[in-house]
Amino acid sequence: MMRSLWIATRLTVVMTLLTGVIYPLAVWAMAQLLFPLQANGSLVYVNGKLVGSSLIGQNFSSARNFHGRPSAAGAKGYDGLSSGGSNLGPTSKTLIDAVQTRLKAVVETEGVRPAQVPIDLVTASGSGLDPEISPAAADIQVARVAKTRGLAEDAVRRLVRVNTSRRWAEIFGEPGVNVLRLNLALDALSPDRTRQVRNER
Repeated sequence: MMRSLWIATRLTVVMTLLTGVIYPLAVWAMAQLLFPLQANGSLVYVNGKLVGSSLIGQNFSSARNFHGRPSAAGAKGYDGLSSGGSNLGPTSKTLIDAVQTRLKAVVETEGVRPAQVPIDLVTASGSGLDPEISPAAADIQVARVAKTRGLAEDAVRRLVRVNTSRRWAEIFGEPGVNVLRLNLALDALSPDRTRQVRNER
């Protein structure tokens, strides 16, 4: 009996060290060595100042910036601790009213017809933290951003194309535009470089 208990105790200690200490430390060390950016949350810095993560959406509301998808995560949206959708069905009056309100705002802000507004500008993603918008959603914002920043529309469109990710292996996923990285690229391109994205949401 005591021998069995001793074996079980030793096995528990050894497995705890292997799976609870050594293995996690080895994975952490390899991640830091091989993929430090991803392992630390894909954080984005500008002049040494943290401005966000390329994996987490933000609420950009300034006319100078491209706007991302709406968010239902948390009371103010984009809350990483409350990630999730609204869980409202397609027949929900609350959802329909919210989409109509967002649609009206986009139409007024961008000067386009309702039929031109991509769905990702009026509906939240399942996580509420989506950092990307579709190329179509970026395209209808080009005129506004170019005008407010004093840039040529062609220059802004080129920047959108440069910051558009393609389908993996040209098969999987959909093209997307990372809103944070695009706005930072705009800051670097704009004549007025003293106003950073961090202060222009």
